Amino acid sequence: MSEIVLAGNPNTGKSSLFNILTGSYEYVGNWAGVTVEKKVGQLKAGKGQLIDLPGLYSLNPLSHDEEVASRFLLNESFDSILNVVDASQIERNLNLTLQLLEYGKPVVIALNMVDVAKQQGIEIDIERLSELLKTPVVPVVARSGKGCDVLLRMITGESSGNACEKTHMLSYGELLEKACTELTAKMPDHIVSPRWMAVQFLEGNSVVRAALEKVIDSKWLNQFYQSTEQSVMEAYGGKKLSQYIRNKRSDHIKEILAQCLTRTERRSNLSERIDRVVTNKYLGIPIFLMFMYLAFKLTFEWLGNPLSDLVDGFINGALRNGTEWLLNGVGATSFIKAIIFDGIFAGVGGVLVFVPQIFILFLIISFIEDSGYMARIASVMDRLMEAVGLNGKAFIPLIIGFGCNVPGIMAARTIEQPKERLLTIILSPLMSCSARLSVYSLFVGIFFKSNQALIVLSLYVMGIVIALLLAKLFSSTILKQQESMFVVELPPYRIPQWKTLARSTWEKGKGFVRKAGTFIFGGSVIIWLLSYAGPGGFDVPMNESFLAKIGGAIGYLLTPLGFGTWQAGAALITGFLAKEVVVSTMNIIYSAPDTAALQGLLAGHFTALQAYSFMAFILLYVPCLATVGVIRKETMSARWTWFSILYSLVIAYGISLAIVTVGRALGFH
Repeated sequence: MSEIVLAGNPNTGKSSLFNILTGSYEYVGNWAGVTVEKKVGQLKAGKGQLIDLPGLYSLNPLSHDEEVASRFLLNESFDSILNVVDASQIERNLNLTLQLLEYGKPVVIALNMVDVAKQQGIEIDIERLSELLKTPVVPVVARSGKGCDVLLRMITGESSGNACEKTHMLSYGELLEKACTELTAKMPDHIVSPRWMAVQFLEGNSVVRAALEKVIDSKWLNQFYQSTEQSVMEAYGGKKLSQYIRNKRSDHIKEILAQCLTRTERRSNLSERIDRVVTNKYLGIPIFLMFMYLAFKLTFEWLGNPLSDLVDGFINGALRNGTEWLLNGVGATSFIKAIIFDGIFAGVGGVLVFVPQIFILFLIISFIEDSGYMARIASVMDRLMEAVGLNGKAFIPLIIGFGCNVPGIMAARTIEQPKERLLTIILSPLMSCSARLSVYSLFVGIFFKSNQALIVLSLYVMGIVIALLLAKLFSSTILKQQESMFVVELPPYRIPQWKTLARSTWEKGKGFVRKAGTFIFGGSVIIWLLSYAGPGGFDVPMNESFLAKIGGAIGYLLTPLGFGTWQAGAALITGFLAKEVVVSTMNIIYSAPDTAALQGLLAGHFTALQAYSFMAFILLYVPCLATVGVIRKETMSARWTWFSILYSLVIAYGISLAIVTVGRALGFH
């Protein structure tokens, strides 16, 4: 079975093409860096596997995901390469294409977004481009699937025009060609694509260099590189080796395009006209905040609350009554009934009530991604992010964290500068994820009925502002770093396809539902058992239970924050497992039959000021267990993982204390 590598620049439609060719669905977003790991899918024709590499601009790695691709080419075996090229950005994309062609494996080029290129006045002679590159070029529109059947036949060998055996080889001039010959002569016979490795070594590819140092003396390699670079600088006006190689590729690309590409004059397109407003340096951030405010109005007041009420009515009405009838019919004991109704229904049901609001928010995030607005947000935020020691690209993982902190942290892999990547990882948990949304929904429905969207927006903004302030502090002290350059694609605006939006929303939201059916289910049973049992035995009063003892152990520490009760302490402890469990714990503690009853009970235990302080603490205190795990994995450091836990706990305590102190000074209670 043949194995085909799918490679291309970020934001070329590579993930969409992968889904069409394999019939599977992978996470698709309209911004740079959506794919940060290798993915494998079975081709529809059943004649091979398609291996989706991370999006990369060059095989000379700057970011973690580009390093993944370079290591794959060095260490894995495969049969051919499918290179996705954005027709509207063809000059930049062909830089990677030339490097892939140099690798020596058969290559097929999928020329995507030909419709966008045409709108921009770009006409490409496909046949001539294929002749010049000595490899098949297939025009496609991945979003609609146009041309993908032809491409599938091409890469599986069903078409007579499958990848050519003759490799397109760029000459780098006599001096460098001689150096490549000298280096390849030193390589053992088992080395794959020796000339490609020689060129990559001379360009400064750290992954290739490390591989060569295992088979060739490192001192000789260093001396060889330095002498070659010195010769190039003397012969070509002081140009460094890497610069010289990039210039040669750039000149060659221009020669190719001069023979197969024509441009016609055009008026500014819709994307450019919209960008004049939404990326304006004065209007960009206010527009983003207004968009988020409208998103929360939709999530809570206009659509989310009515749908949540319907779900609540079903769970605590028809489903509860049906379960009670079934348990009575089989003669279930009172203990079993208590577990099911006071534990599972109260815990899991109390969280599932907020599923509609979670999915609405995920739908909005998916719309932002697929429409092309995500990249604009990063561009707008670049100036502000630069002032605190990051760049606009770091804002993308933070925005993804609004859905879930775990993929947000993983998306930081696309950040080139190691210290910026680390800083983004440790700040990402401050972003308000969807799990916290269930807590907000519970409290804003009690204390802030007329301003639900505004209160929730303030919490999201609070997380961003605190993250930016800490970024400035950390980048000036413990994580001092070099300046970095911000480069992000600004794809054309597109009206997202409903099928894509639905799939993307489900992919994001199914984790929440799965967690409710597994993790929260088990957690609810354990929490109920802790509330049911105590030092005096079983079926003890709640205030004498093990859960009350555990919560009370830290309750007095929370008194200055306005919620120093054992109930709040117990909810916060269990919230470390998953933030949704906070709601489950409160349902069990207060023995609420439904969400409305729980809200009525909480209204007697909290004031509006205490509720806001509690929500701010939930926003900022320690990351959930899954987030801690991914921080450990991504940083490969226990020290930074513990730092993420401890600093966030200190910040949460300080902010909640400030909210209560200032609020009371202003006359609130």
